[in-house]
Amino acid sequence: MTYPRSTLISLESTPWYHCVCRCVRRAFLCGKDKQSGMDFDHRRGWIAERIMELSAIFSIDVAAYAVMSNHYHIVLRVDEDRALALSDREVFTRWKRLFKGPDVVRRYLSETEDLSASDQLRLDELAGLYRSRLYDVSWFMRMLNESIARKANQEEGISGRFWEGRFKSQALLDEKAILAAMAYVDLNPVRAGMAETPETSDFTSIKERLDALKAKDADACSVTPRDASPNTQQEKPRASLAPFDDLTDMAFAIPFGFHEYAELVDWTGRQLTRKKRGNIYRKAPPLLKRLGLDATVFVSSMDTLLEQFGTAVGDPEVLRMHCKLRGLRCMRGAGSEVFCDAA
Repeated sequence: MTYPRSTLISLESTPWYHCVCRCVRRAFLCGKDKQSGMDFDHRRGWIAERIMELSAIFSIDVAAYAVMSNHYHIVLRVDEDRALALSDREVFTRWKRLFKGPDVVRRYLSETEDLSASDQLRLDELAGLYRSRLYDVSWFMRMLNESIARKANQEEGISGRFWEGRFKSQALLDEKAILAAMAYVDLNPVRAGMAETPETSDFTSIKERLDALKAKDADACSVTPRDASPNTQQEKPRASLAPFDDLTDMAFAIPFGFHEYAELVDWTGRQLTRKKRGNIYRKAPPLLKRLGLDATVFVSSMDTLLEQFGTAVGDPEVLRMHCKLRGLRCMRGAGSEVFCDAA
């Protein structure tokens, strides 16, 4: 059964969402096609770059992503307050990076012509519309999927659908859900056998974070030659991944320390690749204990996050609250139906 997007994405419940989108017929359109033998692995790079380009435009932060051969996962945090604080000029400037926009917007940004009262009314209307779209997950996913589909079809000289009709989304209702979804996403290549370790899993956020950490350490130990010429090639603005911070109450930050998260991902990846787990769970990272998560259950959820939960992930109590808020009778959670008390 499908639900209207308005019942799946509600910023009243949470700004955190796990989204997944698959290629049409789950074909390997971003990997090696078995029928033609053609290798489209480079498209995974297209998707990873486009995700971060769009994050720089939208008021939506990317906490985790993983691009596979026939689908991708992404964990997003919507920052409505940031979008509402943008000036009209900033809203139009950002939207112009996606579309040409109406003539009145181009004239407003150029500041070469006087605008009439009717023009100003139209601008106010458009500013409100575009601002609301800049923190809309559906618009973010639409801009991502459409641009990749056009680029792939142009590459092959064909037309037709590239992605399935709808992306799937799960509301992440508490810290445990955010942690589980991020680890699930970052370990996708390890779980699928495409990589042995998180640091070798291409086109994932965990590898991007670890590479950035290595580059930072290398820069601290290196000396830039005086004759080194700057890179003059103009590149599209690219956002950084959402920061980790477990020491303050910054709403936009991931509520964990990065080093303990990286330790957890590395540890969980080792459990996924072990044939005999033995008593390894006794050495579970402190982050699991702090959040009150059972190590065995956490590792097993790496294979069943999408199936175990439905459109939202969280403890039964927060699922019930989400159910009531969205007017739903019940939803699937942790392998069982969670019913709203008012049902």
